[in-house]
Amino acid sequence: MKIIKTILVGAFIWMLGVVVYTCSFFIPILEDSELQANIFLAIFLIPIAWLGARFYFKKTPNTMGLQAGLIMVCTAILLDGIITVPLLIIPNGGTYQSFFIAPAFWLIALEYLLVIVFYARFSMKIN
Repeated sequence: MKIIKTILVGAFIWMLGVVVYTCSFFIPILEDSELQANIFLAIFLIPIAWLGARFYFKKTPNTMGLQAGLIMVCTAILLDGIITVPLLIIPNGGTYQSFFIAPAFWLIALEYLLVIVFYARFSMKIN
């Protein structure tokens, strides 16, 4: 497994996720804008993570999907702690604690991991 490549792909997926999360605030559909942003992210994370996994596993098909997925998710969590929370959450009245104990955060992280693992397990068998 190429750890640097895994981290870079994880950072790319995180960046696209932050763009989706942030842009969702400009589309007023629900009264609860945070819930709306989490729903948008949960929906759009599937194709974003699938695309990232496809790029990552293109030349390294023998890599363990769970290991790659865990590194990508940990990369996203680290970037959330360093960038997302101080720049997006705290200015809007949130805290590190409220961000990291939110069930939606961990459900989205689990979804992210499962997409990577499913891609590694099933799409490589199809090809």
